Amino acid sequence: MTSSNIPQLVDHLFRHEAGKLVSVLTKVFGTHNLDLAEDVVQDSLVEAMSQWQFKGIPHDPSAWLFRVAKNKALNILNRENYKRKYVSAVSHLLKSDLTAEPALNYLFSEQEIQDDQLRMIFTCCHPSISPDSQIALALKTLCGFSIPEISRAFLTTEENINRRLKRARQSIRNAGIPFEIPRGKELDSRLNTVLETIYLLFNEGYSASKGDTIIRYELCEEAIRLAQIVAADKTIRRKENVEALLALMFLNASRFKARQDSEGNLLTMAEQDRSLWDAQMRGIGLFHLTAASKNDSISVYYILAAISAHYSIAPDYESTDWNSILSLYDSLITLDNSPVIYLNRAVAISKVNGTKKALMELEKIKDDPALNKYYLFFSTQAEFFLQEDDYGSASVSFEKAIQLAPLPSLKKLLKKKLSLCRQKGRVG
Repeated sequence: MTSSNIPQLVDHLFRHEAGKLVSVLTKVFGTHNLDLAEDVVQDSLVEAMSQWQFKGIPHDPSAWLFRVAKNKALNILNRENYKRKYVSAVSHLLKSDLTAEPALNYLFSEQEIQDDQLRMIFTCCHPSISPDSQIALALKTLCGFSIPEISRAFLTTEENINRRLKRARQSIRNAGIPFEIPRGKELDSRLNTVLETIYLLFNEGYSASKGDTIIRYELCEEAIRLAQIVAADKTIRRKENVEALLALMFLNASRFKARQDSEGNLLTMAEQDRSLWDAQMRGIGLFHLTAASKNDSISVYYILAAISAHYSIAPDYESTDWNSILSLYDSLITLDNSPVIYLNRAVAISKVNGTKKALMELEKIKDDPALNKYYLFFSTQAEFFLQEDDYGSASVSFEKAIQLAPLPSLKKLLKKKLSLCRQKGRVG
């Protein structure tokens, strides 16, 4: 790997390792010093960028990053003004120069880091923090999301996300939120926010909001890994929602290799080569879906996973069971009546009842503020108009979708569709 690839490598490390480092450092310094933990991680990444340019990339970049972060933490602990401000299970060992380094080695062990990530997830989702700020904080500190990425995930402004993060950190300090996994009823309520955060992370990878790549596989892998950490924890007894989310992510991920053509353009389900679908991942997804249904627990994730399963098991696009999918969407809107769910339901309606009916459904949600800047609403609307041979309306919707599309590759694909639409309009 050359020096020109260093920014890409550091970004990769940030995605995969920053959440781990912030978690263990939060255990070292205490939740009231969350900013300090984030600063240490950021300083370590900056040092990586600087040193690797001149000294070359180390054999094990991750191990190098962890070692630098640990050394920086040790230096901070050796300063008198921090010696009585950190909180951890081994705080008495951290107070001594002789035992601090061995204690940090223990805290940086693989099992401890995994446990601390779980604690970090639940800390971010504490009820003292407002729900929207909970998810924003988890995406920022644990998942390595940038402010623009979080704002796009929430369909809101960067300024609003910054305010949410500021409020969240302030709430942690004011409430003295402990770095621990809750128990009893509190665990159940906070688990919902944890799963929502993981699902947002997966969605950002499934349809990226920045960069040159539509699919960001590493984000999807990280979301699945975090969900597996939650599923493995023995203190969580009812795991139907966790199983359902794992089913949804594995089933969607099983189609990754077929979602783009050789030029990186996104392919619709009808255009995909199904021989490229990953049968092993599909099998894992179906296994988790079965596990999620054991106690007759129906959740948003379960219904979405069931919809994805219908797509995945159909031998070809024409064999897709659209009636069952529409029925599932009808059940889903009783649990989640968000405009994006209505948008996806409109696609199923177009297959069962025709595009005229689907366009009528889009009319009901077109004024929703959350869809004003959502390119998929306008691209879906354009496709419906196109099927109705309304090339003028289709062109207008395609133009709006192009304007709002977050990636150059998406804009390119939509421009191609717009060109074909205009050609058909002239012929017609």
